[in-house]
Amino acid sequence: MSIPKTYEEFRNRLTDSEPPPLWPEALKALWWDAGGHWENSHQIAQDLQSRTGSWIHAYLHRKEGDRWNANYWYDRAGRPYPKTSSDEEMEEIVTWLLNALEHDPRYFLDQG
Repeated sequence: MSIPKTYEEFRNRLTDSEPPPLWPEALKALWWDAGGHWENSHQIAQDLQSRTGSWIHAYLHRKEGDRWNANYWYDRAGRPYPKTSSDEEMEEIVTWLLNALEHDPRYFLDQG
């Protein structure tokens, strides 16, 4: 299955039973969380050894209400604690990932 081009296309894929196997792990992690499967998402995010992985990891801990842990991961991602809602942050991360993929599909080859 192809990579979505927009956040709306990403959201439309949430009716699938699982994320497409060819999607990058970072996008799969966000798909699991958007579908209400925080644990599956966290399992992937904690294995992503990158700033992108740290951002997703931070978002997940923020969403669960663990601000201390979220701050640790935002620091590793080089990002401040957001002033937006977690829903808005989800859209921001997904949109950022999709734009990165569109401009350089090789970006995610070593992102785990």
